[in-house]
Amino acid sequence: MPPQLNPFMENTNYYIFGASGHGKVVADCLHSTQQVIAGIIDDAPKPSHWKGIPILLSTDISSIKKPFFTLLAIGNNTTRKAIADRYSDFMYGQAIHQSAQVVDSVSIGEGTVVFAQAVINADAVIGKHVIINTSAIVEHDCVLEDYVHVSPNAVLAGNVTVGEGTHIGASAVVIPGVTIGKWCTIGAGTVVIRDVPDGVTVVGNPGKIL
Repeated sequence: MPPQLNPFMENTNYYIFGASGHGKVVADCLHSTQQVIAGIIDDAPKPSHWKGIPILLSTDISSIKKPFFTLLAIGNNTTRKAIADRYSDFMYGQAIHQSAQVVDSVSIGEGTVVFAQAVINADAVIGKHVIINTSAIVEHDCVLEDYVHVSPNAVLAGNVTVGEGTHIGASAVVIPGVTIGKWCTIGAGTVVIRDVPDGVTVVGNPGKIL
C-alpha cells in the first residue's frame, strides 16, 4: 500500500463530511486502519451521533480544534466538487481500506477513498477526491482525473483514462487504451470499447451514447 498523507500528525483528527450511507463506508475504511474519527459534518444532520461519533452542523466547523483531516463522503461527483470548492482551505487526507490492494507505484491524490477489496495496479495515477468503490479494479497505467467515481465491481483495463467528474457504473467494463471524457456517465454493466467524448451517457454492450 502506498504511503498516505500523514494522518498521524500530532493533535490531528479525521472528520467525515457527509452523514449518509456513503459516510458509513468511508468510516469503515478509516476504522480498518485504526484511524480516529473525531466527528461527522453535515449540512442537515438528523441524529446527533452515529456509533458514538458526534455529528456536527457544517456551520459549526469553526469550533473544531485544528489541525484536522477531512474526507468528503459524498457519492455524487458534482456535489463533492462543489463542497471541495466551498472548503478549499481544508486539509484533505486519504482512506485506503486495509483489504484493498494498492501497489507502491500508484499515485493517489488528496481526499481520495479506496474501499474494501478494490485493486489498483502498477503506475496508475488517481486524482483528488476520487472514489474507488468496493471490489473495483483499476489496472496498470490508468489515469483517473479529479472527482471520478468508479462504482462497485467495475473494471478499468490497462491504460484507460477517465476525465474529471465521470461516473463509472457498477460492473461496467472498459477495455484497454480507451479514453473517457469529463463529466460522463457510464451505465451499470456497460462495456466501453471505444473512446467517449465529454459530457455524455453511455449504456449497453457494446456501449452506445444516448
